[in-house]
Amino acid sequence: MHSLTRRGALGLGAGAAAAVGLSGCGSLTGSDGVTRTSGSSASKSPAVTARPIGDGSTSFTGKQPYQPGKPVPLEPGQTPPQFVIFSWDGAGEVGNGLFPRFLDLAKQHGAHMTFFLSGLYLLPESKKRLYDPPNNPRGASDIGYLTDEHVKATLTNVRRAWLEGHEIGTHFNGHFCSGHGTVANWTPAQWRSEIAQAKAFVKEWRTNTGWTDLPALPFDYEKELVGGRTPCLLGQNNLLPTARELGWRYDASSPGGRQVWPDRKNGVWDLPLQAIPFPGHSFEVLSMDYNMLANQSINSTNAPAYNYPAWREQSAGSYVAGFQRAYETNRAPFFVGNHFEHWNGGIYMDAVEQAFKHIAREKEKGADVRMVSFRQFVDWMDVQKPEVLAQLRTLDVGQQPAGGWKTFLQGPSTSSSPSSSTPSSNAA
Repeated sequence: MHSLTRRGALGLGAGAAAAVGLSGCGSLTGSDGVTRTSGSSASKSPAVTARPIGDGSTSFTGKQPYQPGKPVPLEPGQTPPQFVIFSWDGAGEVGNGLFPRFLDLAKQHGAHMTFFLSGLYLLPESKKRLYDPPNNPRGASDIGYLTDEHVKATLTNVRRAWLEGHEIGTHFNGHFCSGHGTVANWTPAQWRSEIAQAKAFVKEWRTNTGWTDLPALPFDYEKELVGGRTPCLLGQNNLLPTARELGWRYDASSPGGRQVWPDRKNGVWDLPLQAIPFPGHSFEVLSMDYNMLANQSINSTNAPAYNYPAWREQSAGSYVAGFQRAYETNRAPFFVGNHFEHWNGGIYMDAVEQAFKHIAREKEKGADVRMVSFRQFVDWMDVQKPEVLAQLRTLDVGQQPAGGWKTFLQGPSTSSSPSSSTPSSNAA
């Protein structure tokens, strides 16, 4: 789906800032194309008749099913939940079965994720000149257009994802990471154009493809879209003013963050990928599959296979170490980014599944772990008291609250820094 040279989310080598990134339920489908699912532990809405929007590419089907209960503020002395957000850049299904594989995994464990859909993945290549990318020729793209078969598969999986409670965000369109047309140099107005086009390709896939035999996407994308991640984690500063004007609630495009509680930037929640421990190394790595790859195989997607078992375990161990560090100390939310790719024999998909299952087992054993989408996470953040969030942000990476959670969140801290701290190195 993406070639490595076009991906650009780069982790650096030893001794450098390696974490910095450049970037059991059943179902039935009714005649209206709306899938009804059963067996989820989360709440769902009663079935409604789909109401087409525009050309019928999308439709209003009521409140999204399988959403958590209404979030509530933390009580004094309460320990914060451990939020874990798995997200996927591009979110296209190209016949490798990775999109449904991880939908199945999420369903098995009652988890939700965010899928950052690339708008071009719903645009047939025969209509590529409909895309007018900023500072690039009309129809240009640094990721390939999908075949018609794969566009249909992507539609099927995006539809399923939303109906099972997952979030559909955006990864924008052409994925330009270098040269004159790089997204790093786009103006706020150019980002507005890119977003409008990304929305249009989702909202008008029926017109652009001419297909009448597929059901509509079951959501209103104007209301559904509240956040995204830029190509290669570039261009956030100029994106944010536009994101705020459009009413976006978060952005996941920061080029590298730390495992601390997030804050708003320009009025929008700033939710970056994070520097996490990298087993066997003194430096940390960004919490994204590409950055594991870049550090392990020097930008090769097809390294010698004898390396794969050790690299898979190292990558899975990195995710687990990041989760454990947060859970056992400051409870900062843990953000993980991925791509539906078979790089190096698919070991990164296996690694993220291994880590996902480890985290899910902790949840199923009774730990207060919430595997949610970015949208569900900011729903929770938005109802918290500002002074509580400010207090949480005083905790550094790997730093435990002074005196334990029962005293730490009783009121404003009386000390300049919490005790019992074990701060990690800041590789971001």
